[in-house]
Amino acid sequence: MVEPVRLGEPDAGELFTLQRASYVTEAQAHGDLFLPPLTETLDELRSVLRDPAVFAWGIRESGRLVAGVRILVRGETGEVGRLVVAPDRQRRGLGRTLLLAAEDRLPPAVTTLRLFTGEHSTGPLRLYPGVGYQETGRTAENGYQLVHFVKVRGASRP
Repeated sequence: MVEPVRLGEPDAGELFTLQRASYVTEAQAHGDLFLPPLTETLDELRSVLRDPAVFAWGIRESGRLVAGVRILVRGETGEVGRLVVAPDRQRRGLGRTLLLAAEDRLPPAVTTLRLFTGEHSTGPLRLYPGVGYQETGRTAENGYQLVHFVKVRGASRP
């Protein structure tokens, strides 16, 4: 099994590059080149990684960062964001492995996880229900829908 590593400010440049590469197909699928992961600056990402409420994790293969995720903890809620996998490493279970490992490493006080994805994000729309997330609704965003999910921690996994 691949062991996730905690990411911090020193990993910002590599994570920034991975994030950009990973979100290009999402931007194309949604017809929106201004998705927040594509407009976030390196300085903004560094600031996020310095925040003690953000738990960022990644998977490295032969030293290369190939997957990443961050979870912002606010009390009992963890807001999952920026789950990314390098385009050449997608569809190999890395996103699933990393997401579940990151969830397992959160403080015990976190009981609820929330996330969203675009309605044309076929991979994530398959992944999230498969690891216990339930759709809670949809909201309009620049000509497409954001699909919102929630997961209660400790609930049985499918």
